[in-house]
Amino acid sequence: MKTAVFATLLASAAAFAPSANKAPSTTVVGETKADLESLAADLNPIVKFFDPLNLAGAAFWGTSDEKTIGWLRHSEIKHGRVAMAAFVGYCVQSNFVLPYALTLDGTPHPSTSLSPPEQWDALPFASKLQIIAFVGFLEFYSELTPVSGATSALPHYMSGGVPGKFPTFDDIPHPMPFNSLYDPFKLSKNKSEDSKAKGLKAEINNGRLAMLGIFGFLCEQTIPGSVPLLTGVVKPYSGEVMAPFEGNLFL
Repeated sequence: MKTAVFATLLASAAAFAPSANKAPSTTVVGETKADLESLAADLNPIVKFFDPLNLAGAAFWGTSDEKTIGWLRHSEIKHGRVAMAAFVGYCVQSNFVLPYALTLDGTPHPSTSLSPPEQWDALPFASKLQIIAFVGFLEFYSELTPVSGATSALPHYMSGGVPGKFPTFDDIPHPMPFNSLYDPFKLSKNKSEDSKAKGLKAEINNGRLAMLGIFGFLCEQTIPGSVPLLTGVVKPYSGEVMAPFEGNLFL
């Protein structure tokens, strides 16, 4: 089974492999600092554009400001989505776990008597690896650059592509239950462009709030009293939240 899954991932990646017959592409200029300033005013009319470290003009890795802005925009959107999933997951698994067995030998899911970080520590090592591998594949797949014949890959966000946009799974060489990670049930296909733009701005703000929220939980757990509003709400945690394999690897 593991071999079949690995072969499938390799096959899907092959659709994006470099080709000697690939036609030269034209790099599209991405967003500029002026675009960021305009977006910032829409997202937060009070704070507006805030870049005290001048990251938008830092020209990361010797690239242009436009490429750097593309990287920063994509990074914020992606980490905002991760934070939203983490925040919701934290709230849900603090109160509810799936009723069926976690493993084939009948091991149940970690109990709600444990805090979410403790639940992670209690997972079998193989379960942790599966989660990391799946997320790693999504990250790898989203970074693939399209070649001639590919239908699902997108222009890279540092080369004029849309920051935060995830490619479909149309080029996976076997049937998929859903072809879109973003909208598997096609709920947004009839939305207007204005409605989609408004939703994307809401997503950025929600992601920023979720990043503060999940770190608030973790700070209060590891430094009791650091977030007064959460004192007594979340359980103290003595482990290392930034070392997810602390209990499995001994370095």
